[in-house]
Amino acid sequence: MSRILFIGDLNQYGRGYQRYRTLHELGHDVIAYSHTFVSEPNKIQPPTLLYKIFWKLRIPLDDMGINLILRREVKRQNFDVIWIEKGNMVWPSTLRYLKRASPNSVLISCSEDDMYVQHGHSLWYRWGLDSYDIVFTTKAYNLNELLMFGAKKTILFLDSYDEKIHKKTDLTDTQKNRFSADVSAIGAFENERAMSMLYLAQNGIKVTVWGNGWGSWVGRHSNLDVRNEFLFGEDYSRAICATKININFLRKINRDEVTSRSVEIPACGGFMLAERTGRHLSFFEEGVEAEFFSSNQELLKKVRMYLERESERERIAAAGYQRCKNSGYGMHAQLANMLAQTSHL
Repeated sequence: MSRILFIGDLNQYGRGYQRYRTLHELGHDVIAYSHTFVSEPNKIQPPTLLYKIFWKLRIPLDDMGINLILRREVKRQNFDVIWIEKGNMVWPSTLRYLKRASPNSVLISCSEDDMYVQHGHSLWYRWGLDSYDIVFTTKAYNLNELLMFGAKKTILFLDSYDEKIHKKTDLTDTQKNRFSADVSAIGAFENERAMSMLYLAQNGIKVTVWGNGWGSWVGRHSNLDVRNEFLFGEDYSRAICATKININFLRKINRDEVTSRSVEIPACGGFMLAERTGRHLSFFEEGVEAEFFSSNQELLKKVRMYLERESERERIAAAGYQRCKNSGYGMHAQLANMLAQTSHL
């Protein structure tokens, strides 16, 4: 068992909170602080105008006082691991202090985002990167890029699903009425994915769209059911379970090759039709454990084909679900492996 000081976004809808809870479930002694304001359950607190201004300058405000908290906690007690999610608001001077005050602690940075592109990292992050013992990333291309920024050691971990949330779910009649769809996509607005779904709609496919930022698309086309709603917790899994074809679009601005939805959809027992990338193909065998597309034309063709082939959809969804279990795509397995890496230092 490790004693861990955890700094991350502790809003219950977030991946950081899921990792924090999973570390507890693995039996570790975890003391956690949120670097982001924690909203009421099932609500997202938007950043203030002042925060946006400082983020634009790439020197984000530490409005939760994380730098002081880090210094205070290492004075009070010893930690085996100091785990910082992203760490855009953590000052380089704080990281250097941690190394002096707690030299036996393994200092790690963990992120699922693209931390190399300019919009992904702050100047604090870049200038302090050389203080971390390990930088964990889900982006294969970040491994060498972050070394060029000064990271000592970069290690790849896999996008994972939360076993407590992302699972097969039996739906009530009320839930079926709310979530059932032939085709749906979950994710924040991005123009390219919007145009792909409009293409489907214009070709007679009814598509349900979940996520933030879609307000201007409400009523855009009769075949687009734009909910403009963030799905929290188990509602996210229910929407996947209630959908015949779950489209998984990647976020181009982050150079995504795979995303958390890539494993969350199959882990819920859902049929996934995702953008074709090399990493996607390394996660799931095409036509056997998931399906993929590389153009709007191929997307339309496969949507039409699989809407008519229920038994084939179910077979692929079942195989994708089993691949998640067999290949250790769950968060418990991924975090256990990450912590094992810290023991070698």
